[in-house]
Amino acid sequence: MKLSLAVSGYSVQHITTIILDLDDTLWDLPAVILHAERTIYRWFGENYPDISRQFTIEDIRQLRNDVAEDHPDMGHDLMYLRDQTYRRLAAATGYPEAMSKDAFDVFQEARNQVVLYEDVLPALQLLGARYQMATLSNGNADLDAVGINGHFVASWSARDLGRAKPDPDVFIQVCEHLNVQPEQVLHIGDDPYNDVEAPRNAGMSAVWVNRRGRDWPEDLVPPADEISSLMQLQGILGV
Repeated sequence: MKLSLAVSGYSVQHITTIILDLDDTLWDLPAVILHAERTIYRWFGENYPDISRQFTIEDIRQLRNDVAEDHPDMGHDLMYLRDQTYRRLAAATGYPEAMSKDAFDVFQEARNQVVLYEDVLPALQLLGARYQMATLSNGNADLDAVGINGHFVASWSARDLGRAKPDPDVFIQVCEHLNVQPEQVLHIGDDPYNDVEAPRNAGMSAVWVNRRGRDWPEDLVPPADEISSLMQLQGILGV
């Protein structure tokens, strides 16, 4: 998609705040989760071997899905779902329930060992010099552990807000916290529904990050701007 200020559908002069998604926008989420799953599985083998004898990585993924189905009201809280998964593993193998806390800490440490896309740091430095920067994610990455928290005035997860994108209330809450109006915000992310359609419906502008050359969903109005690198925001915002 050609990038053009003339067709961007919003006035860049009104934008004071940029909100970034995290997973699959700043790093490759499948690679991160696979690394974390393999790390915790090795840890189980070394410390709680009955788990790795009785469960495969795929079994543990399915168990987490089962937990999510059993607790639909907690789908926004990935930490809760992960903790409950490890509690069920402990119960199934006769280990103490307290194992779940140590397991969660091991998983979370590995989950925050991300590899940023090469355009991320240059873009954060460029944009941060001009805009108020924040993040909004359905995931549970810790930006202090990742090492980029200093680029943002605030960061929110679905767990923090009590609900997940695309719920419109998350965008309303973030605007209130940042003391801005929706029309002052540019939301940037990879998910067409969560990161483009939902913020547009909340009155924000949005840019679609399409790093993998995906097709846009036919049931949605196409995005005003599509990028494969955050550095392309230079052309959209004129920075």
